[in-house]
Amino acid sequence: MSQHGSGRSSEREHVRVAVIGSGFGGLGAAVRLRREGITDFVVLERADSVGGTWRDNSYPGCACDVPSHLYSFSFAPNPDWPRTFSGQEHIRAYLEHVTDTFGLRPHLRLGHEVLMMRWDGDALRWEIETSRGELTADVVVSATGPLSDPRLPDVPGLDGFPGKVFHSARWDHDYDLSGKRVAVIGTGASAIQIVPSIQPQAGRLTLFQRTPAWVLPKQDRAISRAERALHRQLPFTAAARRGLLWGIRELQVQAFTKRPNQLGLIEALAKSHLNRAVKDPALRAKLTPSYRIGCKRILLSSDYYPALTRPNVDLVASGLAEVRGSTLVASDGTQTEADAIVFSTGFHVTELPIAERVVGADGNTLAEAWKDGMESLRGATAAGFPNWMTVIGPNTGLGNSSMILMIESQLNYLADFMRQLTVLGGRAALAPRPSAVHAWNRTVQRRMERTVWNTGCKSWYLDANGRNTTLWPGTTTEFRNATRRVDLTEYEVLRAPKQSDEAGQAEQAGARAVVA
Repeated sequence: MSQHGSGRSSEREHVRVAVIGSGFGGLGAAVRLRREGITDFVVLERADSVGGTWRDNSYPGCACDVPSHLYSFSFAPNPDWPRTFSGQEHIRAYLEHVTDTFGLRPHLRLGHEVLMMRWDGDALRWEIETSRGELTADVVVSATGPLSDPRLPDVPGLDGFPGKVFHSARWDHDYDLSGKRVAVIGTGASAIQIVPSIQPQAGRLTLFQRTPAWVLPKQDRAISRAERALHRQLPFTAAARRGLLWGIRELQVQAFTKRPNQLGLIEALAKSHLNRAVKDPALRAKLTPSYRIGCKRILLSSDYYPALTRPNVDLVASGLAEVRGSTLVASDGTQTEADAIVFSTGFHVTELPIAERVVGADGNTLAEAWKDGMESLRGATAAGFPNWMTVIGPNTGLGNSSMILMIESQLNYLADFMRQLTVLGGRAALAPRPSAVHAWNRTVQRRMERTVWNTGCKSWYLDANGRNTTLWPGTTTEFRNATRRVDLTEYEVLRAPKQSDEAGQAEQAGARAVVA
């Protein structure tokens, strides 16, 4: 199929908007479209239910490290969060609730994995091939998220391992870890939840740590019935709680983005937390980072350090280098026998897999356009890809607050994007100007130079070229202001040829008649 279309558009369903993914970003986009009066859209989801990363990650101990009342949509407050930091099952239930409350079920296409998206430059629409058929759309909103495709390291000999191997995001609940020799690879946000959860049942647990993390105690507790009743009866109290959580984090941003030396107090708190939990000086030394706190994501846990002191736990202060049968060999030569390997090694964040499935106006994929690093306009649109928008795009991540705040800002941008297309009328498309994309990214990268994330550590925030293409170097308020409106001077307006325009309008009218 060429970029100019296959000539079979009349055989395919056409929608105004196709949303890819049904996590927070995709469901949020669907709600916002409906609130804007747009109902001609579908949500394409490869799995059999909604939830995104909170559906896929069901490992033992899985929970959020952002307070519940801040990690939820402002337009869909939940007064009944059971804990201050909610577990995976409660967040997933919340997303199901949002789906039902806002009437999104009719728009869902579950089991529809997007295999390829191609821009048709003549008809000004996207041709979308899914595992269940084809369709076309005027606008695509890609909300697949950066935490959707697990990253498995290429370890020599892994194929010959006789035991069980799985990634934390693809947990095998049918495999019983009781009495087993379990190796956990990685010490990120997932690992510090998994280790304390499986330590009591594992016969032997070995943690392979390439780099220690800074860990602060997690102030998690059950939210009382009285608190929940208060939030139900007086909704402004829940809004005030959310506002306080947000405000505290906004005040912290300057230390992360402009004055990393101000993080010294937090570093001292983390060291104190480590010293209280780990008395063995040798183990404590292995767990003490050598980089500035905040350079990698700060982790929250009150049971991670205690779990590492248990008699059946070993810490290997080195990465996994090789597998020889059932023997795991670390980079420092340490050898460990294992029955099961759990990879807690993160996701493809700086090279989004969906980018290989998006073919733009020049016939190149988004992956090819981003081969030297991801970049977009205001975290949303990419040069060469008209009427295509991503939620949680390049440089929209946060190091200390809730991504839901950023998602809602991008939904504002989406809403105005759709309004602008309506005002333009006819078959039109908005293509971000390369000059605008580059100008935005130059500003972002210039601001990034002063941040704690660029102080020298190696993290998943950085791409292969050492550029931070994931995080936003400012406050959520700044980002909201920057995405409140679409600036048409940053876009080129594309128009379809008159004949194509008339044919497209007739096709849409016919499709709606069939649906009706």
